[in-house]
Amino acid sequence: MKRLLLLLLIFTATLTKAQQFGGNPPSIKWKQVNTPAARVIFSQGMDSVAQRVAQTIARLNSVIQPTIGFKQKQVSIVLQNQTTISNAYVGLAPFRSEFYLTAGQNSFDVGSLPWPGQLAIHEFRHVQQYNNFNVGLSRGLRVLFGEGGQALGNALSVPDWFFEGDAVYNETLVSEQGRGRLPYFFNGFRALWAAGKGYSWMKLRNGSYLDYTPNHYPLGYMMVAYGREKYGNTFWKDVTHDAAAFNTGFYPLQGAIKRHAGVDYTTFRNAAFNHFKQVFKADAKDESPNAKRRHFTGDEEYPAYVNDSTLIYLRSSYNQIPQFVIKTGDSERAIAVQGITTDNYFSYQDGKIIYAAYRPDLRWGYRNYSELVVIDINTGKEHRITRKTKYFAPAFSADGKTIVAVQNASTGKSELHLLNAENGKLLTALPNTAGLFYTYPKFYGDGKIISAVRNFKGEMSLALIDITSGATKYLLLFSFEPIAFPQVQGDKVYFTKTAGLNDRLFVLDLASNQLAEVQAAVQNSAIGAYQPAISQNKIAWTGFTASGYRLQEYNNTDVKLIPVSNSQGFSALPDLNISVLKKDSAANLLASVKTDSLPVTNYSKLHGLFNFHSIFPSLDDPNYSLQLVGENLLNTFQSQLTFTYNRDEGYKQIGYEAAYGAFFPYLLAGADYTFDRRGLYKGTRIYFNETDIHAGLQVPLNLSVGKYSRSLSFSSSFYYSRNTFQEAFRSTFRDSYYTYLSNSIRFSNQTQQARQHINPRFAQSISINYKKSVSGREANQFLSTGTFYFPGLLPNHSLAISGAYQHRGQNNGIGFSNDFPFSHGYTAESLDNMNKFAASYHFPIAYPDAGAANLVYFMRIRGNIFYDQTHATESEFFANKSALKANFRSAGAAIFFDTKWFNQASISFGIRYSRLLDDDLFGGNGRNRVELVLPVAIF
Repeated sequence: MKRLLLLLLIFTATLTKAQQFGGNPPSIKWKQVNTPAARVIFSQGMDSVAQRVAQTIARLNSVIQPTIGFKQKQVSIVLQNQTTISNAYVGLAPFRSEFYLTAGQNSFDVGSLPWPGQLAIHEFRHVQQYNNFNVGLSRGLRVLFGEGGQALGNALSVPDWFFEGDAVYNETLVSEQGRGRLPYFFNGFRALWAAGKGYSWMKLRNGSYLDYTPNHYPLGYMMVAYGREKYGNTFWKDVTHDAAAFNTGFYPLQGAIKRHAGVDYTTFRNAAFNHFKQVFKADAKDESPNAKRRHFTGDEEYPAYVNDSTLIYLRSSYNQIPQFVIKTGDSERAIAVQGITTDNYFSYQDGKIIYAAYRPDLRWGYRNYSELVVIDINTGKEHRITRKTKYFAPAFSADGKTIVAVQNASTGKSELHLLNAENGKLLTALPNTAGLFYTYPKFYGDGKIISAVRNFKGEMSLALIDITSGATKYLLLFSFEPIAFPQVQGDKVYFTKTAGLNDRLFVLDLASNQLAEVQAAVQNSAIGAYQPAISQNKIAWTGFTASGYRLQEYNNTDVKLIPVSNSQGFSALPDLNISVLKKDSAANLLASVKTDSLPVTNYSKLHGLFNFHSIFPSLDDPNYSLQLVGENLLNTFQSQLTFTYNRDEGYKQIGYEAAYGAFFPYLLAGADYTFDRRGLYKGTRIYFNETDIHAGLQVPLNLSVGKYSRSLSFSSSFYYSRNTFQEAFRSTFRDSYYTYLSNSIRFSNQTQQARQHINPRFAQSISINYKKSVSGREANQFLSTGTFYFPGLLPNHSLAISGAYQHRGQNNGIGFSNDFPFSHGYTAESLDNMNKFAASYHFPIAYPDAGAANLVYFMRIRGNIFYDQTHATESEFFANKSALKANFRSAGAAIFFDTKWFNQASISFGIRYSRLLDDDLFGGNGRNRVELVLPVAIF
């Protein structure tokens, strides 16, 4: 593990995407639409979505190129429609993109544009970035190391805030929406400014375990938008070209900004922040005495009234996983922990909570589900009422017997389904002839549904749907201002809607068609008004603050209604004083995308199967390796060609490993040829060559459900090894061979983990491996290991108990690898029988939130104390064939540093002290051992 930091950063830069190896079943037939800029790969039946993505990219490409550069290499985009995840990425090593096509319910989050189009205008900007950042030193690294080398060069020279900020600017420029116009997107920074939180630049870049910090998306947009506004549309093209080429020294981007803006980096970013602070200067300030000192206390979300005095809501914090809480006055009671989900939304009615829980497919990683779960608030017990469904935003009817939920099918079609509340059985699927996308439906009386809806343009309204006829009436004029969280109380529907610089709470009287804004009589410092809850005499909502989402609760007499016209259209979204958005030739280019049909052809699953893309150097003394790594676009075949030099023996090795994941079991195979291996025989060195071939199967299963993430894996491989002595020694030694089987079972189970938790509070990890010779030599080895995690004395403390047992046959003729976790501090050997018990206690020490020179930032210092005990026996250990029986006990402590390097790469390292309580029989002097543990975690 003692590898150079360069290698760590290569892996960090290239292997952080959420790819799923072998994630799609073999039954899927793939097709493609080809344009010069992009090949869109999609499953059968998704033709219209693929056409829209391809046409959008073709329309935008040439128009937006001048602001980033004109280099172009076709990218392959794989459309994943089997998943319930809303996400996408573009990455190098290999160069490809994946769109996860299920749109999210919260239109404030990324906007309400049609999801495939939103992904196309955002993600293709990343494609243009990578194409044009292949310059200078970054290009040199690509020549040496392939795409992984460019990924490293780009990660070291162009920060992630630019990648995402520039892509958000692009979506804001080419559409009438985009996150750069949405108030919700800026809530984090607005809350920090309102509370007077003057965090350092490194803290804003790297985050904190104590305090809330916004991610790099809004930070990046503010920097990019200000740069375009102040210095022109080609400013960032020039800056990033110089940075990616490393033309401006050790801090490439900072030097490039100074060269092209004429001011230093600190001045530039302060000016960018000040521009947006002026935009939001009307925000109420948090003047409370402890506002600046208050850490992140936790989120309080989706309040629901049981009665006037009792609220239910979801609470989560940095040291606590999400749980449902019931509050009466100042008294609180936890109801139940929320299961794994992609959305914290829930609904309440008559003693029951319902929410949509995430569940992965047993085998296929790109296929997962959103299933409905009901919780009884009196007992805390829950039961799952649907299986293998894709339901979102469920809500009960007034009598609690029926549920309405949004189904987002794999075809992309959105429907409202009515379900039996007891068993989840489908009662009715309401027609959707207008092609609407439904969000947060609610029952209105016995025969109607109210839902926030998006049309095919991405404009939003409130819709009233008749359950019997399916007829739809729009209650508001359509606009690009997002709407979410409708809540029905009698003949009134409350909802949050973007209006100007804020997301405001409105109420529409359905009987009179009167619209009004809901305002608290006394202004508070929370940003926005979301997720309203209404009782007979009270109203509550959540607003964002520097310490999390906070409940705002008022008596009805403490709010005022400001009438708003419901007969006029709403205003356009604000540009936040970025005037170049309107002047650019690409402004609102999305509206001009044509729907002409492009040719569709079949896409072969064997296309580009090897696709070698990167060379990774591995410096792990005494082994020095170069690894040529390949992966196909569908992520079903991974292969690696390796050359290794061993400094100790001087041998050279050529190896190849491959895995094919498109079938239910993975197919694994590999071969190694080692030449000039050497040994010692009667004081004379002998040389021989080794041939190793292996093949096997692996079945990875994902058993996650409810509150636990579980995995189970079975594997079996057959190994053949042959030793061939070189010519000078063939008269003395005969060539030999052996074969053996290696069988493994691995199981893991863990609860969800809060941000500050060092380990999950409950988790188990068990591994069993058995190796047995088949022919050539007699040998066997059994190894089992396990670690069990338990809560410590405080919420962020963790107790880990582990054990291991190994047995190998006496006089084994095969030198199996030694994977036994020997006691810390000792020189490890593989012996006939070994068993180990270990205990370690982990705890945080400090959260420095401090760094130096934009190079290294310390987020957390943590420690552990441990005790290890290994007992080992070997029947013929000494020269006189006497047996060995010995204990190897150690105790000690370690300190670890969780850091960020270059404001991006997460690396943890530590120093461990071990006190040996027994003799080290296999090497080393003294009882005190100090080790540098590098790295503990990279990914």
